[in-house]
Amino acid sequence: MMSTVYYLIDTFLPFEWTEFSYMKNALLAVLLITPLFGLVGTMIVNNKMSFFSDALGHSALTGIAIGVLMGIDNYLISMMGFALLFALCISAVMDSGTSSADTIIGVFSSTGLALGIVLLSASGGFAKYSGYLIGDILTVQPEEIGMLAGILVAVTVIWCLFFNRLLLTSINADLAASKGINTRFVEKLFVVIVAAIVTVSIKWVGVLIINSLLVLPAASARNLAKGMRSYHLIAIAISLFSGVSGLIVSYYTGTAAGGTIVLIAAVIFFFSYFLNRARANN
Repeated sequence: MMSTVYYLIDTFLPFEWTEFSYMKNALLAVLLITPLFGLVGTMIVNNKMSFFSDALGHSALTGIAIGVLMGIDNYLISMMGFALLFALCISAVMDSGTSSADTIIGVFSSTGLALGIVLLSASGGFAKYSGYLIGDILTVQPEEIGMLAGILVAVTVIWCLFFNRLLLTSINADLAASKGINTRFVEKLFVVIVAAIVTVSIKWVGVLIINSLLVLPAASARNLAKGMRSYHLIAIAISLFSGVSGLIVSYYTGTAAGGTIVLIAAVIFFFSYFLNRARANN
């Protein structure tokens, strides 16, 4: 299967970097990850949950530390387990209404990051795991590409089945409940989706910039879109463009792929912002 995909890339893409397997793997990963960022990012922006996804990124370090302490070789397992628990705890505390959402998320975010640093530094030195802070898309392996493809399909199916309920719950939870929607289930489902995407992507994207890739394409699309359908399509298109162009630019400039992708997404956001301002003033 992968040999066929590699052949198609070599045949249809006239770039010298296609001779390197790691670049082809990175391109395939970008093509699978960025639509997820664009799609889920729209609901994150709608729900004003950008701090929430950032907190999940910070929790990844603690998930890695737990894996190290438990002797788990595959850190994805420990990261996923802790991220899901972390996300559900944040959601439960937010539901209690004891403090504002940004305060609760800030407390969990700082706690998750600090705990991860302390545990990792106590179990062999933090520097060994610092690569997770910036990530490296060039290290993705063929078997991991298959996993990303499965996650993309699963999230797309869930999105098609639950989109109306997700949207109505994000707009007005009381109205959604009055229409028979189990809003708690819908909210927890969305939290689990975000946690899964953040955890799976953190190795290649990095703790420091994962939130930017979730928020920037959706924020740009919100400035340009005229309806919900175009909002999603534009967000996915911007995310894809930023990912692919950022990967290619990083190859020729020798810069970090994740940071380059974010910078391109940021340029698009500022362009969309000023375009939206100009359109509003006319």
